Amino acid sequence: MSKVRKQDALDYHSGGKPGKIEVIPTKPYASQRDLSLAYSPGVAEPCLKIAENIEDVYKYTSKSNLVAVISNGTAVLGLGDIGPEASKPVMEGKGLLFKIFADIDVFDIEIDAKDPELFIQTVKAIAPTFGGINLEDIKAPEAFEIEKRLKDELNIPIMHDDQHGTAIISSAALLNALELAHKKIEKVKVVVSGAGASALSCAQLFHSLGVKLENIFMFDSKGLLCKSRKDLDIMKERFAVHDKSISFENVFKKADVFLGLSRAGLVSKEMIAKMSKNPIVFALANPEPEISYKQATSVRNDIIMATGRSDHPNQVNNVLGFPFIFRGALDVRATTINEEMKLAAVHAIAALAKETIPEEVIEAYGGSNISFGKDQIIPKPLDPRLIYSVAPAVAKAAIDSGVAKNPIKDWEQYDHDLKKRLGLDNKLLRNITIKAQNNLKKVVFVEADNVKVLRAAQMAFDEGVAIPILLGKKNIIEELMEEYAIELPELEIIDPKSDDQKEKRESYGKVFFENRKRKGFTEYEAIQIMRERNYYGSMMVDQGDADAMITGVTRGYRNCIRPAIQCVGLRKDVNVVSGMYILNTKRGPLFLADTTINLNPNAEEIAEITVNVAKTIRKFNIIPKIALLSYSNFGSSPGEDADKMSKAVSILHENHPNIIVDGEVQANFALDSELMNDKFSFSQLANKQVNTLIFPNLSAGNISYKLLQQMSDGDAIGPILIGLNKSIHVMQLGASVREINNMVKVAATQSQNRK
Repeated sequence: MSKVRKQDALDYHSGGKPGKIEVIPTKPYASQRDLSLAYSPGVAEPCLKIAENIEDVYKYTSKSNLVAVISNGTAVLGLGDIGPEASKPVMEGKGLLFKIFADIDVFDIEIDAKDPELFIQTVKAIAPTFGGINLEDIKAPEAFEIEKRLKDELNIPIMHDDQHGTAIISSAALLNALELAHKKIEKVKVVVSGAGASALSCAQLFHSLGVKLENIFMFDSKGLLCKSRKDLDIMKERFAVHDKSISFENVFKKADVFLGLSRAGLVSKEMIAKMSKNPIVFALANPEPEISYKQATSVRNDIIMATGRSDHPNQVNNVLGFPFIFRGALDVRATTINEEMKLAAVHAIAALAKETIPEEVIEAYGGSNISFGKDQIIPKPLDPRLIYSVAPAVAKAAIDSGVAKNPIKDWEQYDHDLKKRLGLDNKLLRNITIKAQNNLKKVVFVEADNVKVLRAAQMAFDEGVAIPILLGKKNIIEELMEEYAIELPELEIIDPKSDDQKEKRESYGKVFFENRKRKGFTEYEAIQIMRERNYYGSMMVDQGDADAMITGVTRGYRNCIRPAIQCVGLRKDVNVVSGMYILNTKRGPLFLADTTINLNPNAEEIAEITVNVAKTIRKFNIIPKIALLSYSNFGSSPGEDADKMSKAVSILHENHPNIIVDGEVQANFALDSELMNDKFSFSQLANKQVNTLIFPNLSAGNISYKLLQQMSDGDAIGPILIGLNKSIHVMQLGASVREINNMVKVAATQSQNRK
């Protein structure tokens, strides 16, 4: 897990607009007419329709895609009873996950009510607003009563995710683990550590899947739930089926399954050693499990293990379930989330883990061969197939069990709609991040005497995406680190001008001279120029002392790119270096080139830039759909730029028929597939969502990406240098810490590809 520092977390939540979610209008509002339709007098019409038929609220409002995340803050994970206000960041975070994974809108609602009756009545009073309710972080046993009453008294999907989310994911993991262990569910002995809302729900779902009650041994802080106990509530009594108590240590003898939802360190190696052949261990306490992955696997080679952590195989993460369960329930307007729907989610998640893993998921998790087995009993959280695997299964179960008010008739169209909802969003950046984390590379930060660069280096270090190497005067860097409380322990700091780098300067200089001796450099000049950080850093990358380099935050672009080109050179198949930006938009990532280097490329150069950009985009496991832009549409307004772009398209169609590309075309047609299909149905881009724009000159490209970047709230990544032999990237002057960090991730993954 990447390290999260206290101040970083506070800055993340307070920076810019405080919080993590906002309300965005979905209808036009630019004119007086728009406002008259949105509010008075136009709003009266849908109000009257709903008054006539209450079901029309789903037609005329956002209710059908709106979930309330509701808490009283009495059982916030790892924090306990901290109150409703203090729980709000968690609820906002849950809302963010709903949106990015399943495109579900959320209002988070924090209620100041510990009394179950007051809580229930409050939720019932506001329920008409929502299509579904996600209860969160409510302490047991009140949580059971609250959920049951609300499900009985309201007719919308309601789920307490703390109970059922973990139960659904761990049940899917259990089914697959039992298959790998060659064990029958009705015969396994299950030990459960913890008897809170989540543990009780897990045990109940395990029982629904076939585990016998007499084979479940559940422990709370006072020992085994058994018949002799007089302190058990009604929920715990269900699992108190054993006549007498047994110690926690002894119960592990011949146990097949351990489920931990308690606290760290409760389970020893000796206990794991006592378990039966092919033991299944789900140690789910967070942030530290009941027994560490390292300890458990050191005892048993035959163990099948899951934890709640992302740095070990088989992370039991609720995000695998709740977004898609609600997605399916909302899409058929289910009146509840019943046992059939939960079991459908269990089986869908379990089945997905057995399917061939998509290439983008494999790449995101380090490029290793991920397949169904001991280290893959549940899907990865970033698997894009979850939405169109789990949501339809839940929707079908709702229909089959008779709780769907709006059954789906065209499942093929529903599948298409789900994939359209998913988009790529910033999943591209998340995949790049995970890929960088799985194969750490050394990245040189040339301008380490700048506080933004140092913060980006710290972010990269903390996030675990790179091993930073800092260039600059050590005393200045250390002073900045102390002044701004930047922690970068035991990192290499190099001053290329210092005496202790004399030998390296000479070594780099001689190599550089051999490459540039017929291009204006003497050997003395080549050695002397290594005192300049951009040359020194570039040679570090060229000679394998580092894997990638980031520069340009404080220096002019040309002064930074020249050393890079001179030191590492161009790839053999490249004649033109170009710069590409990625903008994460609501329609998915948009790739823009050339935005930073070539002033006025000719048709042949435009064609080569397009080919190189297409190759780079494919490395992100995205199929490029490319428009060559101009002021003209397919010859409508001849001129120098239009003719150049048209000629480039002809070259590409003839020499690279496998690339989806067309032009010359205006930007509005390129980005509107329906408009393109209506007017130019002959084009390769008709009915395709263009994701790549190639500009006719530097002026058009640079102006366009900067305008789009300023107007967009999404992440910007770039400029990515395309065509160099090694992974070196020159940032725009004054780039933000986040932009630098994004480029570090790209630089690191690019160096992986080149290796």
